[in-house]
Parts: sequence; structure tokens; C-alpha cells
Amino acid sequence: MMTFRWLPNAICVFRVLLVGPIVVVLLREQFLAALSLITIAGFSDALDGLLARTFDWRTPIGSVLDPTADKLLIVSVFLTLTYLGLVPLGLTVLVVMRDLVIVSGAVTYQLLIGSARGEPTLISKLNTACQLSFVLFTLTGAAFQWPPQFFLITLGAAVTFTSITSGLNYVVGWSKRAWRSTHGEFTATH
Repeated sequence: MMTFRWLPNAICVFRVLLVGPIVVVLLREQFLAALSLITIAGFSDALDGLLARTFDWRTPIGSVLDPTADKLLIVSVFLTLTYLGLVPLGLTVLVVMRDLVIVSGAVTYQLLIGSARGEPTLISKLNTACQLSFVLFTLTGAAFQWPPQFFLITLGAAVTFTSITSGLNYVVGWSKRAWRSTHGEFTATH
């Protein structure tokens, strides 16, 4: 029987390969094309996750490839939109710093303690949804002059809040796991 266990990883690679064309169409200010490609990337993210969970096609490479593809896409788009003057520099710095903290924390944990694998938290999933929504609505605004600016400001505030909260959530979670691994159960008296 043929298995398609490789399919979610292939979809992740496809998403990584979309990053270059997305950046190119953004730099050419072809916002509708960028919106279309980012929407395809978003659907591919949902599809690879659905396939991996539904058919138990999870793989060690997929557990690294999927979040890497997501971070590469989001960071590339935020940097490009900031270069074009569509996203405030401070927001992009926050998004990039959050991802750097998460990646460096995971690598440090892996090197010093052991496996850093874990499921994304609810606040992290909310952050991803806010970031993607912000990007999509920013591009919609650039292409169609809709939605109103106050909506983008509100969504930017949501990205700010969820970026800070989810970043701190990862740091606290890894710190507790590291403490337990080296000292036993974490309690308030420690």
C-alpha cells in the first residue's frame, strides 16, 4: 500500500518556496498578487497540519519544517512591508524579536536540557492568526484602500499584545521545564 506520509512535508517545502515570489511581488507593489500568494501559503499551512494530524503523518522533520516555514514567511513579509512603508518598524522589530527569542530559546533548551519539542500554545496560535490577519488586511488596504486605518491600528495592537504575551509564555514555559529537568518539581518556595 502506498503511503503519502511525505505529503505534509512537501507542502511545507512548497510554502517555503513561495516566500521568494511573495517578496518579489510585494517589492513590485503587486499587492493583489501578494495577497493571493499569501492566501495560498495560509491554506497550505492549514492543509499540511490537517493531513499530518488526521492520518498521523507527523515526522520529526515536519515538526521543525512547519514552524520554520511559518516564521520565514511571516518575518519576510513583515520586513518587506516595513521596507515599503506599510508596517511600522517597531511592530516588525517586535515580530522578529519574538521569533528570535523562541528559536534561540528552543535551540538553547535543546543543547542544555534535551528535546525542546512541544505543541504551540493557544496564545501562540492566536498570535499567528493576528499576524496573518494583519498582513492580509494591510495588503487589502494597499490594494483596495480598505479597511479603515483604525482597524489596522487595532489589529496591530493585537499583534503587539499577542507577540509579547506568547513570547513570554514560551520563555516561562521553557524555564519551568528546565527547572524541573534539573531540580525536580517547580514550586513557589524554590
